[in-house]
Amino acid sequence: MRLWRRTALSLLIARLLLLTVSAQEESFFPVAVWYGGGRARAPMLEARVDRDRWRQDLKQIKSLGFNAIRCWVDWATAEPVEGKYDFAALDALLDLAEELDLKVIVQVYVDSAPDWVGKKYREAEFVSISGDRIRSESAPGYCFDHPGVRRAVLDFYAALATHLKGKRAFYGWDLWSEPHVINWAQATYLVGPEFCFCPYSVARYREWLKKKYGSLDALNHAWYRRFADWSEVEPNRLSTILSYTDYIDWRFFIIDKLAEDLRARREAVKRILPDRVATSHAAAPSLFTSPLSGDGSPDDWLMAEQVDFWGTSFYPKHSFPVGRDVAWRGALLDFARSASGERGFWVGELQGGFGTVALRISSTVTPEDIRIWTWSAVARGAKAINFYAWYPMSSGYESGGFGLINLDGTVTERAREAGRIAQTIDRHRALFLRAHPARAEIAIVYNPLSYMVGGRRPLQAAGPQGEFVNIERNSMLGIYRALFPANVPVDFLHVDRIARGEARRYKLIFLPYPLMLSEAASRALIEYVKQGGALVAEARLAWNDERGRAKEIIPGFGLHEVCGCRETAVQQTASGKTEIEVAAAGASLPLLKPGDRLRGLGYEETLTPISPNARVVARFSDGSPAIVASTFGRGKMIAIGTFLGAAYEAERDPNLARFFLGLLDWAGIAREAEVVSANGASSVEIKLMSVDADQKILFVFNHGEAPVEATVSVKGSFQRAIELTTGKDLELREGEGAVGLTKGLAPKEVWIVHLRP
Repeated sequence: MRLWRRTALSLLIARLLLLTVSAQEESFFPVAVWYGGGRARAPMLEARVDRDRWRQDLKQIKSLGFNAIRCWVDWATAEPVEGKYDFAALDALLDLAEELDLKVIVQVYVDSAPDWVGKKYREAEFVSISGDRIRSESAPGYCFDHPGVRRAVLDFYAALATHLKGKRAFYGWDLWSEPHVINWAQATYLVGPEFCFCPYSVARYREWLKKKYGSLDALNHAWYRRFADWSEVEPNRLSTILSYTDYIDWRFFIIDKLAEDLRARREAVKRILPDRVATSHAAAPSLFTSPLSGDGSPDDWLMAEQVDFWGTSFYPKHSFPVGRDVAWRGALLDFARSASGERGFWVGELQGGFGTVALRISSTVTPEDIRIWTWSAVARGAKAINFYAWYPMSSGYESGGFGLINLDGTVTERAREAGRIAQTIDRHRALFLRAHPARAEIAIVYNPLSYMVGGRRPLQAAGPQGEFVNIERNSMLGIYRALFPANVPVDFLHVDRIARGEARRYKLIFLPYPLMLSEAASRALIEYVKQGGALVAEARLAWNDERGRAKEIIPGFGLHEVCGCRETAVQQTASGKTEIEVAAAGASLPLLKPGDRLRGLGYEETLTPISPNARVVARFSDGSPAIVASTFGRGKMIAIGTFLGAAYEAERDPNLARFFLGLLDWAGIAREAEVVSANGASSVEIKLMSVDADQKILFVFNHGEAPVEATVSVKGSFQRAIELTTGKDLELREGEGAVGLTKGLAPKEVWIVHLRP
């Protein structure tokens, strides 16, 4: 089932608008700092324009090597009276930026709404699932579904675009920072708040349902209801024993609504300034959010279709005493890259200094962190970096945090390091703009439906089964983490893209936590294996369809024929953990041998073979089949009767790591670049970008705390290797169809090499 549809006309318009910005995109790679004039924190502005002081700040930013700033406009300040605009601070920054040859990216905040909006449209307040109305206190503003608010918001975007005509320093927009239904405010007095249940959102939901089902009879059949009129239809609020199709529809309506709201913002400015780059960025990629979130979380793939560039915030230490590890960071960036496609993605916010949320303070952000984080993003296809922020936060519960420099204006070494990186990128921007990450042969499926099993009764538990919390995310993240040491490109693939036929691009597809699957995706996966693909699926594959209804045979939709087995029993273990032993037939699991034990999580699903092409390669402790390998058509499949991805994320079992890494050989995955040796260290990561048919950019990272001497092999025929940071020619060793390079890497060092004829 297609979870959303776009008309041919809207697709054509989007393509035409993309063509208008291509020339700008191909010539500029923004490396910016967030700076709104003085020390005020976003989205607030200083009370008065101080050109002399702002000029000094911009001179300092420019002298370090940055080529852009990212300033902001908040609706409350810019339109204090309806129809009367105050863009004085923005004008001053644009004039100063033009004077200093800096580009300007404008971040727009309409969540900070003027008081006149609430007075004029008192019925436009957000309404939670409980019926509580949320009074805006500078945020979160008012519901975009109210026609008066929607018109006022889009009029503001149009007025701002009109004002920016002729401003030569203006490069582009971020039209919506970290989109949600409700932003920048938390109703801590409510239990389980969820938005928005106002009459205008409900009316919009009914229209969405009419398009999906076509008739009230079809809706009644799907929901097990007896509505006599569309006016009786309301969003799901309860968990009932009858059906949770109504809940699934409500959650996908929110996903579609966010994308449509972003498209409306884009269209409002593109009608006036079609040649300026339009972007938006998530608070975190969908890997680290949930479509069940009460404030409404976007779907990265769908949002990326609405703008020239979609992106993400990236705070590896945020306000935590222990920073996120390298695999976690890689997964975040690869997820953002995967959703954005070949055009690349933007890092809308990159942490510039230590973080704080009230009394919670992060570990120190070092220059080495800035180096590793920035180049990790560029190596994965980022086409803009925006450091958050120049000054630390000046007020609020983030006060004193996140700045590249100190609040008194003194420049830090991490700011200088960020500036040096900016200089390198700017010096080679044509190269980086043309480069794209090496093509992945492996995909890990992202499936929003997997979060919805049980409707408003998600499978979560505390105590000994606490691992079930976030099992959807951990199932994906655990597989990615296990594969990370292999240094092979890995994509995340939206399940809806499988239904569109994109599975054929991959040799190996992992389907983690696949309890709910659409019929269209299932059919596409069957064809994928039949045509030669390799599929690995975890427990209870396609147990439920996209309406939440159980299939007669599990795996559902005929996938039991692909894996050559079916579920004959299933239980949840008392401890929440499972034990699996590799069987004698386990030779089909490279890197493992008979008798090796694997630790799983959650279910013990007995997978009884039903085909001569299937064989049991691992068993649970009671002897029942746990893992079955099969062939189907020209392809093959492994069915797993438990959750190994989430288990690896929880415990990092070495045998599980070998299991996942062995599947690369099982599927015939090529290694275009490899770490040949690194003094036995596991801290070296390599990424490869293609510039054209015969040029590559090689990134070598030492994530460790100790120096290593790393030798790297890259397939291909190259005559020159140039170190990009110094311009120095490097020694190349030629081998069979590959070249080798060796370098001693200091702790946290990043080595960037341009390989060319």
